[in-house]
Amino acid sequence: MVEVPLDTLMLLVAVAGLAGMIDAIAGGGGLLALPAILWAGLPPVQALATNKLQGSFGTFTASYNFIRRGEIDLRRLRTPILMTFIGSASGTLAVQRLGSDLLNQIVPALLIAFALYFLFSPRIGDQDAHHRISHGLFGLLIGFSLGFYDGFFGPGTGSFFAAAFVLLLGYNLRRATAGTKVLNFTSNIASLIFFALAGQVVWQVGLPMGLAQMAGAWIGSHLVIRHGTRLIRPLLVIVSLAISIKLLLSD
Repeated sequence: MVEVPLDTLMLLVAVAGLAGMIDAIAGGGGLLALPAILWAGLPPVQALATNKLQGSFGTFTASYNFIRRGEIDLRRLRTPILMTFIGSASGTLAVQRLGSDLLNQIVPALLIAFALYFLFSPRIGDQDAHHRISHGLFGLLIGFSLGFYDGFFGPGTGSFFAAAFVLLLGYNLRRATAGTKVLNFTSNIASLIFFALAGQVVWQVGLPMGLAQMAGAWIGSHLVIRHGTRLIRPLLVIVSLAISIKLLLSD
């Protein structure tokens, strides 16, 4: 049993609220939450598992709000949801057998490239564009691969999903953010199931953080609906670059 002092837990709850708001807007909430959980003294595997628990609350809340406001059509995302779940479960199992050192070198360069795309591309806006592939093919190619990546490694998954929604399905940035949260939630739940079965989740830490995540995600998703590209675009750039810098400095 992991013992976390009350004052430390309260700090984790505050961090989770902020992480939930940022994650709902641009992804990258784990960049705040996971280091905080590790700082509180949880072993790495339990920290990852607990992060998936608290993150699931935030991504569920943001997804619910986006669906309720008509920003996303779940029927069109059935295949991407299914394939993301399968991919994430596969990645969570694979990471227990394989190292992820190679990804530490590749991912920062990819995130920097996406940050530049979000910053300069004229395709990024509040209007939908023509889709290049079907939602079914999107699920097979993107849902499975990014789900696997999230279960296996994780940093920058939201940026990758958002870029894929814009580039391949022609979604505007607000709808791309909504779709990203739905698939992020799917991936989180798949990983959480396997961590929970292995007894790695610290529930007394993850549940209070999860409630704070819900509040933050509710605020963040409302801000996305209200402000759209003006808010999402700069934050996506900042989050992508921040994750890149963190990964580079951790080498």
